[in-house]
Amino acid sequence: MKERVLFIASAGGHLSELMALKSMFSHYNFFLMTEKTKSSLYLKKNYPNRIGYLLYGTMANPLIYPIKLLANCFISLYYYLKVRPKFIITTGVHTAGPMCCIGKIMGSKIIYIETFANLKSKTSTGKIIYHFADYFIVQWPSMLKLYPKAKYEGWIY
Repeated sequence: MKERVLFIASAGGHLSELMALKSMFSHYNFFLMTEKTKSSLYLKKNYPNRIGYLLYGTMANPLIYPIKLLANCFISLYYYLKVRPKFIITTGVHTAGPMCCIGKIMGSKIIYIETFANLKSKTSTGKIIYHFADYFIVQWPSMLKLYPKAKYEGWIY
């Protein structure tokens, strides 16, 4: 029986990075999660019954963002209980945070891949998840100075 693995990322570049790992999907009983945007709707057709959507939200609107983040916490809990993954693999960022926290509390292994876009600075989500991820990966050797316990594994592209 294949291990249950949940792959999760925010829409946009983080999702593009995560989809660079799609060759791994066939090795697992996988489920995919991202934010619901026009650019991510194709996933429902490509991965029927294996996709879940979170509310799209950015910190650009500081009044609505906390409400959407809270809603995404409940949506994440629903999908976590539905999928019950042994592993959660994420390229971040904010929408993946609640799922990683839920997963850690419930006993899943967390594999966090810090974004390719950052060569010299940490993401907000990376700063938090670094402290409890089971495996924290950076895509640039320079990031090991910021995350000394991380592993440099090269680019996922």
